[in-house]
Amino acid sequence: MHRALRTILTALALFATPALAQDLGIAVGEIAPTGPLETLDGKTVDLSAYLGKTPVVIEFWATWCGSCKQLEPAMRAAMTKHGAQVKFVTVAVSVNQSIERVKGWQKANKLGGELLYDKKGTVSGAYDVPATSYVVVIDKTGKIVYTGVGGTQNLDAAIKKAL
Repeated sequence: MHRALRTILTALALFATPALAQDLGIAVGEIAPTGPLETLDGKTVDLSAYLGKTPVVIEFWATWCGSCKQLEPAMRAAMTKHGAQVKFVTVAVSVNQSIERVKGWQKANKLGGELLYDKKGTVSGAYDVPATSYVVVIDKTGKIVYTGVGGTQNLDAAIKKAL
């Protein structure tokens, strides 16, 4: 099945069932994959530039994602509380959105951390992203210590696994 269609169908299924941490996507314990992403000004950056120095929180996100909007206050609080110790990277998926739409959203909402665009879906594919609002927490050695999906994740507890 085409990856984008699978992502959309999974997202629809998640609205009907409660989200559970560590049930979907890349396995906890694996080494975090890297891959090319785009900055909002169109430059290519590899995800590896953010890994291996400090713990990293990655959210696979979309401007149209209801669960992402629900998770946003918790994500902002986590950035405020842990921003000195943890790198926050938001990966905008390319499903049903353009870089221009992401730029407009960022201009209006000013999400902290790094906001990058996964134009070709390479990084989303490497993480086997099941839906938007998918969060991956990586420790400073590059090992995945948490994955979860949905708007009500306990980010503080997830981040503590990486500290």
